[in-house]
Amino acid sequence: MKFIQEYCLCLLDRKMMSTAIKVSLVVGSVLAIVNHGSAILAGTMNRDRWISVGLTYLVPYGVNIHGQYISRKKGC
Repeated sequence: MKFIQEYCLCLLDRKMMSTAIKVSLVVGSVLAIVNHGSAILAGTMNRDRWISVGLTYLVPYGVNIHGQYISRKKGC
């Protein structure tokens, strides 16, 4: 339980956020193009697809924050 609380605090840690946002923008954009590029170009995006695109950016953000958190915890 302590791990989850600490991780949640890290999600809004300004020191970690800058790196996580950059990673999220790059990785999220690549994944969004791979997964939804044809629908974007065809103009067939719907609400569910746009929600999926949003989640596509949140996942790399969360993973990067987790990596930074674990790295700091281990003292790397």
